[in-house]
Amino acid sequence: MKILVINAGSSSLKYQLIDMETEQVMAKGLCERIGIDGHLKHTPLVGGKSVFNEDISLPTHSEAIAAVIEKLTSAEYGVVASMKEIDAVGHRVVHGGEKFADSVLIDDEVLKAIDECTPFAPLHNPANITGINACKAVMGDVPMVAVFDTAFHQTMPAKAYMYAVPYDYYKNSGVRRYGFHGTSHRYVSKRCAELMGKPIEELKIISCHMGNGSSICAIDHGKCVDTSMGFTPLVGLPMGTRCGDLDPGVMQYIMKKYDLDIDQMLNILNKKSGVQGISGVSSDFRDLEGASANGDKRSELALEMFNYWVAKVVGSYVAAMNGVDAIIYTAGVGENAKTTRKAISEYFGYLGVKIDDEANSKRGEDIMISTPDSKVKVFVIPTNEELVIARDTRDIVSK
Repeated sequence: MKILVINAGSSSLKYQLIDMETEQVMAKGLCERIGIDGHLKHTPLVGGKSVFNEDISLPTHSEAIAAVIEKLTSAEYGVVASMKEIDAVGHRVVHGGEKFADSVLIDDEVLKAIDECTPFAPLHNPANITGINACKAVMGDVPMVAVFDTAFHQTMPAKAYMYAVPYDYYKNSGVRRYGFHGTSHRYVSKRCAELMGKPIEELKIISCHMGNGSSICAIDHGKCVDTSMGFTPLVGLPMGTRCGDLDPGVMQYIMKKYDLDIDQMLNILNKKSGVQGISGVSSDFRDLEGASANGDKRSELALEMFNYWVAKVVGSYVAAMNGVDAIIYTAGVGENAKTTRKAISEYFGYLGVKIDDEANSKRGEDIMISTPDSKVKVFVIPTNEELVIARDTRDIVSK
């Protein structure tokens, strides 16, 4: 079975074609600037075919999907003989609200429910729907599955997902903690259990997805019981450009003092805050490490704040689960920034954590970076959300 995985944004579309017999990625690519001037980079990974990397006309997502299919099946760049070899499509969908606790086969009712979740993710869900409809227009009756970023977190108890605001806001308008990065947390926690040689149902795991967007998830016996992102992806840790947790009174004070409306304020909190706002240098942790090494105190402070917040949230989840067996670092920063991992792990002496510096220096592989005598095991596990989407899609369409 061959599964096409689609991640549609408002003006972009990422994809992978995966052979589920071997779970090998056959091709991957990115359509950019859809609706503007258009660019496609298509990379075949089997058969020794050439890479396509050129500007092409992509007025809508339908043309983008058609271009992807054409490249996947072409003599020069293709990895399959025809579209008939693509058995199903798995779509990343950002928000499923309380409607979806699992991945689901897409039909008209599912599309309607995804659209009803648009107020919770106004920038993402419409783009996801556009990608689904574009695939339907080009691929006809090929079965399609929606895999939701929020679904994994639907096992949180009410004490974790409720906000202490009037209950009617939850009852009537769905105001609650939803969490994000669920597909990533699900993948790395299961992989961690495999590496430990234990059933995930016997483990308490804390997953740290650290990138430009970052979240931490407490996973108790395979179920999410808490996560640091909330109603939106804005809260929790200070991130690349997002502020993380913030006293709402700060917003009121800044808005009054600088005569800002709510949209301007949210733009600042989403796009001009986080480690970029603190450092004044960059949202990229590599840039911050370089600047810090050259004596830039604000970059040093931004890194220290991030590390402190990760350690603080991890500590709270140890308390919430009454213990922890393993801590995972994943995503762009988690997988690549050894100094960040080391600095965060130094907070965990009270847990009996000891880091193996040689193991911590490695990249690009599943690896335990704690010493054999560390009381809590610490892992670096590269995330693979596309593989989770493909596996769910295979399992659902095979029923």
